Amino acid sequence: MSSILVVEGEGVITQLVREHFGDEGYQAVMVGNGEDAVQFAMREMPSLTILDVELPGIDGYQVIQQLRDHPKCMHIPIIMMSAYTSLVDKVRAYELGVDSYITKPCCSDELLAHIRRQLRRMQQTTLSPLTRLPGGLQLERAIDYKLRGSDPWSVLYLDLDNFKAFNDAYGFVAGNDMILLVGHICQRVVYEYGNADDFVGHVGGDDFVIVTTPDREKLLCRHILARYKQESMTFYHPEDIERGSINGVDRAGRPYQFPLVSLSIGVVSDQIKCSHSMKEVSTLTAEAKRLAKQSSNNVSRVSPQWGIPTQVSHTPATFNLVGNVGRDLFHFSEEDVLAKFK
Repeated sequence: MSSILVVEGEGVITQLVREHFGDEGYQAVMVGNGEDAVQFAMREMPSLTILDVELPGIDGYQVIQQLRDHPKCMHIPIIMMSAYTSLVDKVRAYELGVDSYITKPCCSDELLAHIRRQLRRMQQTTLSPLTRLPGGLQLERAIDYKLRGSDPWSVLYLDLDNFKAFNDAYGFVAGNDMILLVGHICQRVVYEYGNADDFVGHVGGDDFVIVTTPDREKLLCRHILARYKQESMTFYHPEDIERGSINGVDRAGRPYQFPLVSLSIGVVSDQIKCSHSMKEVSTLTAEAKRLAKQSSNNVSRVSPQWGIPTQVSHTPATFNLVGNVGRDLFHFSEEDVLAKFK
């Protein structure tokens, strides 16, 4: 269930949200101070945040600043409730990045209209229409955020192998369900075993990215692969599972037995936190992908500080983090695109 974070002390707005949006699949969660609000947003990624400017500890403006500064939360719509009516206060809030500024006391119908508007905008713009995960520029910013920080980082790139054959045999609806499964597994595993600010993004198609730290990297890979292997079996006909392959047609139109869809992970990790540019990371991830395609392992790992790849785990990996600096970083190469649709 998606959540709406309400940062207030009295619970009036929280009750209003529960009454009007509970049946639409939203859970209203009330938090009483700014520090807890930031922690909740980092961990749970609510669909919307409603906060009062006057809070214990850090105030509403500081909450906005912290949420907008972090790539994991930067896309979450924020509605600010405030007793301050001056233009200066409103301008400050909008400059920090609020999406709506409502002065108190306000009509409940006005607040509900703002909530509905922001939820619609959230659904229509910043997230993948299929998985509801961030991607594109937000994904690039998440990696750039790690590069500019002082802590070690790891980038996990996940890709489904033989997905085209599955999509052809079972249909695009089943293919979408398979992609959704990978997204849900990534979210659940990161929630259970990752850091609170770990980022899960959907590059597009059957490709996903997780931005984490080196100490969580192997744990995440292990649990993601184990859950995928178990849960993906529900997508196949019993005879395909027993045979261990899918009946399909190769590029020449000849009958062919394709392996069941496997999940592969490529990793670029910096243990000692050297200074790296986005271009350098892009080059390393392209190399990780090349090596993964040649490997018999599930995970192909490259450490930037050494530039020497090491292989761990089992079965082939795919790492599609290729491209140029900036917005082109997460664009598929022409070879990747053709390979997926041929």
